Amino acid sequence: MKNFLLLILLSASPLFSQVNFDEYFINKTLRFDFFHTGNRTSETISFDKLIEEGEWSGNHKSLIDSFQYGYYFLKVYSLKDNKLIYSKGFSTLYQEWQTTEESKNITKTFSGSMLIPFPKDKVKLEIDRRDKKNIFQKIFEMEIDPKSYFIIKEKISPYNSFKVHYSGEPSKKLDIVFIPEGYSKDEMNKFKEDCKRFSSYLFDYSPFKENEDKINIWGIEAPSEESGTDIPAQNIWKQTLLNSNFYTFDSERYLMTKDFHQVRNIAANAPYDQIYILVNTEKYGGGAIYNFYSMTSAYDKRANQIFVHELGHGLAGLADEYGYDNTYQDMYPTDVEPWEPNLTTLVNFEIKWKNLVKPGTPIPTPNEDRYKNEIGAFEGGGYVAKGVFRPTSNSIMNSFTSNEFNEVCKQVLQKFINYYSE
Repeated sequence: MKNFLLLILLSASPLFSQVNFDEYFINKTLRFDFFHTGNRTSETISFDKLIEEGEWSGNHKSLIDSFQYGYYFLKVYSLKDNKLIYSKGFSTLYQEWQTTEESKNITKTFSGSMLIPFPKDKVKLEIDRRDKKNIFQKIFEMEIDPKSYFIIKEKISPYNSFKVHYSGEPSKKLDIVFIPEGYSKDEMNKFKEDCKRFSSYLFDYSPFKENEDKINIWGIEAPSEESGTDIPAQNIWKQTLLNSNFYTFDSERYLMTKDFHQVRNIAANAPYDQIYILVNTEKYGGGAIYNFYSMTSAYDKRANQIFVHELGHGLAGLADEYGYDNTYQDMYPTDVEPWEPNLTTLVNFEIKWKNLVKPGTPIPTPNEDRYKNEIGAFEGGGYVAKGVFRPTSNSIMNSFTSNEFNEVCKQVLQKFINYYSE
């Protein structure tokens, strides 16, 4: 298994297969919308629509995803030469829902969407999903003709965008777009001020503060009919732009939206690599999913910490480093190495952060004061108390008694910043 995983990593190296953007793509974006339908043991992906959007803001050189993070993996092949010309790992709200108790008893549908550079010629689009052994298996494919007149060309939800923090050309920067949720028309100035506030939060934390010149931040002036968000358990319902709510999967603090197509509609008004939704509420909550979107309550007293914690999930696939949460079941089997870079089951610790562990530090690492500032393998992580390990005793991915990322997470975040900006 160790050699097999090493082979995967080597074959995914950017040095292995570079793609010439101008040979296969034009400088636009093609959005692929779909639906997940199923239950605990089944999943069907069905095609919804294709939309032509603005300039491709992603990196024009790093077209093949070398991280291979996420529960899903999108691949685009050129039909003229059967070459892999674009790939991207991602996760979804649907996959999380499949680990809940509800998924055992009901079938549901969730919206999904991915962006690809706009191809010059016909391509094959494929979506793979990890099996129980973390090996990607194909679950969907379709051919796309970029000349099809069924590709939607109008902007579905046009709104003005504005620069919050600008460093340069989007294709050479990490672009984050802030979307307002539950801000009324009269509160757009309030939203703009919140964008500035959260931008300053970002640059308070390493490694972001060392990389201001590699990051753009945008905002979208997109008001809701009413202020706030839904709180079902309190019978509070608001007419908002994205239909967000607390109590996602019946977890009070989990603040999310299932209307991902609408999220994409709003985000399309600016260049972006990452979507961040600011919710006009004081109630504690938020959530994020890798290469999906991130969300936080804008006015909780810990908003700065929630903000960067959730961005760790959305940008770099960082896992929660705590070992308690009854929402999910069997999310991290202990006989398989997790794909998340800051968790290990010690099945294959060599591909994680073993190189950062000082000689003499025991593995597993006792949660004792003498190791509280050391990198090791501390038991408890990914909502699992036993058999899953985190890099440090505490960090902002573990609890808000810490106000920084540990060194393992910092290094992963730096790699993603570089991936989008270099």
